[in-house]
Amino acid sequence: MNSSSLPADVGRGTTWPQTLVGVGVLLTGLGLAAGAIDISSEAGYGGVGPNFLPWLVSIVLSICGAWIVWESRTGGFRDMDEPSGAVETYWSGFVWVSAGLLLNAALITTIGFIFSCTLCYVLAVQGLRRASGQGGVNSPRTWLIDAVTGLLIAAPVFWMFTQFLAINLPGLTSTGWI
Repeated sequence: MNSSSLPADVGRGTTWPQTLVGVGVLLTGLGLAAGAIDISSEAGYGGVGPNFLPWLVSIVLSICGAWIVWESRTGGFRDMDEPSGAVETYWSGFVWVSAGLLLNAALITTIGFIFSCTLCYVLAVQGLRRASGQGGVNSPRTWLIDAVTGLLIAAPVFWMFTQFLAINLPGLTSTGWI
């Protein structure tokens, strides 16, 4: 392919962010593959070894990353809709969501999976509501609804992992139910 057959905007800076995303995805796939090398390939139950899924994900990520780089360097993503949302970043919403994630990580072994994930949900939803401009974010009713919804999501996930799959998650008690 010669340079006269390339689209006019290639190399003008409009596709570099897309290329960087593709390179990031490609490097993530290659990094996962490098880590998968050290995982045992000995076949277990079902005929596949513990390295099957990491290799599968690394291959798919590498293919997707290479494809994104190719797309971006041959004209960029075509037929994209105009971006929606605000022109400026809403940093307050970012802080709410980040606080939820960081507190979840910090408190999961102290207050247990259910309550730390509920807290994460409540704070993340507050950030998203504020970023979208929804009213009533400071209402006690909104906070209560978010807390109950977070509990209704986190508790069954915790029970499924601990009771049915026998995977240990940090709990508040040693019973495996909270």
